[in-house]
Amino acid sequence: MLRRQEVEHWLRRYERAWRSPGTAALRDVFTAEADYRQSPYHEPAVGLAAIGALWEREREGPDEEFTMESEIVAVEGDTAVVRVEVRYGEPPAREYRDLWVVRFAEGLCSDFEEWPFWPDRPYAAPRDE
Repeated sequence: MLRRQEVEHWLRRYERAWRSPGTAALRDVFTAEADYRQSPYHEPAVGLAAIGALWEREREGPDEEFTMESEIVAVEGDTAVVRVEVRYGEPPAREYRDLWVVRFAEGLCSDFEEWPFWPDRPYAAPRDE
């Protein structure tokens, strides 16, 4: 049974990996064959090499300036839901509020699904008139 303390520890490892050069630290965060979805409808990046390539495309590098705050919303079985707020730059040039659905296997993430939201963006699809 997954415990809240394990999720907190994993969140620290996730942030440390994002701030680390290269992608070797991903093995401390994800299982070898983990799925990583940037949104519920995206096809997942599967495995450490694919997740590493995704991270390298998405970040400016390990020195990228950002703050990350997280709050564990729920832990049930092998799954955690986390609310995350990230601000890039100072003053913030970009910010996101996300819900992460994270499934674990032996302390590592085996399935990551992100539900990102941005300020001043619609939260619903436009209706066809």
